[in-house]
Amino acid sequence: MKVINTRTHAYLDYIMGALLIASPWIFDFAGNGAETWVPVSLGVATIVYSMVTRYELGAFPTISMRTHLMLDTISGIFLAVSPWLFGFAEFVWQPHLILGVLELCAVLMTKTEPRRTPVERNMGRTFTAH
Repeated sequence: MKVINTRTHAYLDYIMGALLIASPWIFDFAGNGAETWVPVSLGVATIVYSMVTRYELGAFPTISMRTHLMLDTISGIFLAVSPWLFGFAEFVWQPHLILGVLELCAVLMTKTEPRRTPVERNMGRTFTAH
């Protein structure tokens, strides 16, 4: 069921991006390896592709919401499996898995089209006087 509108998803994107960037220090697993650079890199990427998404908070609207959600899916899966993929699961895995799954849940619950304003809905209509 698609209960998250694109505006809410946009806010969640920027919050998730910032959380991913800060997560190694928030959850005390910062190091010099993949355990740190994977979430930081994905956080930066999330903010960048959010800025170019055609939705309410996109600064340079270029990519569709469907493309954005595909990138979220790839990011969520990659984040969730990264502890095992890069071999740091014995050190830390919970934040990566939990945040990755949360990202996938957001994808599954988000509408694919921004809500149109009344002006946008009337664009292209021809009005005649009575």
